[in-house]
Amino acid sequence: MMIKKVLVVDDEPFITRSVEFLLRNEGYEVLIAYSGQEALDIATQELPQLILLDVMIPEINGYEVCKRLKAQPETKSAYIMILTARGERIEEQHAYESGADEFLQKPFSPRKLLARVRAISDQLSQN
Repeated sequence: MMIKKVLVVDDEPFITRSVEFLLRNEGYEVLIAYSGQEALDIATQELPQLILLDVMIPEINGYEVCKRLKAQPETKSAYIMILTARGERIEEQHAYESGADEFLQKPFSPRKLLARVRAISDQLSQN
């Protein structure tokens, strides 16, 4: 399964616009959500292969969104990368306990994010 569709979930428009621009230039279809509930709705309708999910978002936090997506048959195969400005080890542990596939600390360089997305896409297309 190759990544074609990416859902970016963050309540900071600067981040969503930056990531959207970066990924669209690489040929990905990019969907945006600004809250936990919106992320759940879009993910269930659009079935993205990759979800970049901030922890600190309105309504439902990123960990809970991750748990719910991994519990639903139609969204459980999505690769979820948790993004957070909180760099404590406990945050990383929470990410993996909620079902996340990867954890990336903010701020991150666009180059690093793009390298990870490409690597994930390669990895998923081989499975």
